[in-house]
Amino acid sequence: MIKPPEYIQTISPYQPGKPVEELERELGIKEAVKLASNENPLGPSPRAVEEIKRHLNGLNRYPDGGGYYLKEKLSARLGVGPDEIILGNGSNELLDIAVRTFMTRDDHAVMAWPSFVVYPLAIQSIGAEATRVSLIEGRHDLRGMADAIRENTKMIFVANPNNPTGTINRKDEFKELMDRVNDDLLVIVDEAYYEYVMDPEYPDTMGYFREGRNLLILRTFSKAYGLAGLRIGYGIGRAELLAEMNKIREPFNTNSLAQAAALAALDDDEHLRRSIEINNEGKMFLYREFGRLGLEYIPTEANFIFIPKLPVPAPELYDRLLKRGVIIRPMGQEAVRITIGLPEENRRLVEALEAELGKGA
Repeated sequence: MIKPPEYIQTISPYQPGKPVEELERELGIKEAVKLASNENPLGPSPRAVEEIKRHLNGLNRYPDGGGYYLKEKLSARLGVGPDEIILGNGSNELLDIAVRTFMTRDDHAVMAWPSFVVYPLAIQSIGAEATRVSLIEGRHDLRGMADAIRENTKMIFVANPNNPTGTINRKDEFKELMDRVNDDLLVIVDEAYYEYVMDPEYPDTMGYFREGRNLLILRTFSKAYGLAGLRIGYGIGRAELLAEMNKIREPFNTNSLAQAAALAALDDDEHLRRSIEINNEGKMFLYREFGRLGLEYIPTEANFIFIPKLPVPAPELYDRLLKRGVIIRPMGQEAVRITIGLPEENRRLVEALEAELGKGA
């Protein structure tokens, strides 16, 4: 039997949850509330849905391999050139392309931990090494990450807001990091949740990009735009960097329905505004209720809330809530991450927590 290299054999693959329909069938429950994957509970823009329907009869044709119209629209909105935008099958794919383009197994990367699980997977998939710098109070230790840079460091990952904690690093911290990195190193800033950020001290990464820095800014239509099922994201970077990434980007990597929906979603400012409004209202409601229940939480700038320490083991609470039709994401033995849902979903969560936490361990 052919075996892959040891660094592939030792990868722990990402574990997706079961489909909601299957969980409902197994447990005999109905109308389960999924608060595990940081999806937009409002759903996609109605304009996006209509645009998808309009393109259904063209599915016998390959999609636009260059994403011409979507890149043109993003270019106009962001004030960058179309050649400074790269489209991906979600921002996940762009992380993987960047690693395979700019790193070898002899190189080194730096990332915070815990953070988005795809970062270490991408590094391990090429046999390279990564240093994980522990969070401080749920936030990236950017100074510690800069201290971890080695002579062979090629890449730093910054999730801002961070997943799973929902925290951000502010302007002064990010400036200090950028002042310490040289042009031989690529800073990947994952801004998957940036539409939700309310903090005025959130860094303007586009400013660093316009200065010509080696920066790859990743954004997505999966979260605030509600298009997670179509898997489409984009990156912003210097044209010469993206030209190298495009050499190994798969042809037709973003499908025609995803491109059409993203174009329509960009025009629906009201849907985006409402999505953010519902998130903010839900955040305030859950803050109050978690406080009432005695649950310590980390204030978030995203569409989920991280509870770092529970009075019962996290897998046990997950199972208990699951039987009540509420799905959350356990993070190890002590912590959980809970997506902010619609008002009725948030109320069901609180009712389930109140009932189960009252039972103790």
